[in-house]
Amino acid sequence: MDENDWLATRFDASRDRLRAVAHRMLGSASEAEDAVQEAWLKVSRSDAFEVKNLGGWLTTVVARVCLDILRSRRSRREEPLTTAADAPSDSNPESDFVLADAIGPALLLVLDRLTPTERLAFVLHDMFDVSFEEIAPILDRTPGAARQLASRARRTVRGATAPAPDTARQRELVSAFLAASRDGDFERLVAALSPDVVLRADDLAVRMAAANERHGAPVLKAEEHGATRVATVFKGRARAAMPALIDGEPGAVWAAGGQVRAAFVFTIEGGRISAIEIVMEPARLADLSVKID
Repeated sequence: MDENDWLATRFDASRDRLRAVAHRMLGSASEAEDAVQEAWLKVSRSDAFEVKNLGGWLTTVVARVCLDILRSRRSRREEPLTTAADAPSDSNPESDFVLADAIGPALLLVLDRLTPTERLAFVLHDMFDVSFEEIAPILDRTPGAARQLASRARRTVRGATAPAPDTARQRELVSAFLAASRDGDFERLVAALSPDVVLRADDLAVRMAAANERHGAPVLKAEEHGATRVATVFKGRARAAMPALIDGEPGAVWAAGGQVRAAFVFTIEGGRISAIEIVMEPARLADLSVKID
């Protein structure tokens, strides 16, 4: 059996699961079929022999296709035309999560209230038991940020809201971090960060920093690890950053001409900042729900 035949056989064996993932992501059986077919076109042009976890890789490819479809739908403000009859009768969830045992119209309406990234994190983790370590690279987020996305989605599905005291404490921590950044207070910056904090910046943020380095922009890499290095990047910065709620969580933005140009997405765990993501790519920014304080 040559590589193409082997890959086609393995893909067909996974087709039911991939269709179930796509259906729960998109809420439409017909769109799910299209997504699986598009995923196959991508997979068939790839070298899969070296992939150790083929099932996980195929799920990742389908999830990314679905994420693109959801983002496109959101940008056009489309609503999927879905009925209960549209649900494939032979596909069953692969976890016992109580909210995931059906894909009826009521759940679909709630899922449509989620952002594309929230929906993907929720569906993959809570319905298909995919780990946050596997979900994170699909979303270009850290595992902690992916966990927060799924948590927010879960609260929306359950009709709950985040505990106000936690949000208040997190906003205080973000505000203290921004103040320390503006003041150039290195010790306060380090104190607000977890020792193993991760700073991630998208490609546009890295390029913009490099282009403006002679005008005082920090040296910015795609990824930095550790409180000392992250504090060094932010020392004396954030002068134009404004506190904001990003996807319902405390964060900060930089805006110009009334338009958000950059978002600083914080992940907070154990009372400290465990991850910061600098988002400047327009497609990523469009995914975020931003409310400036």
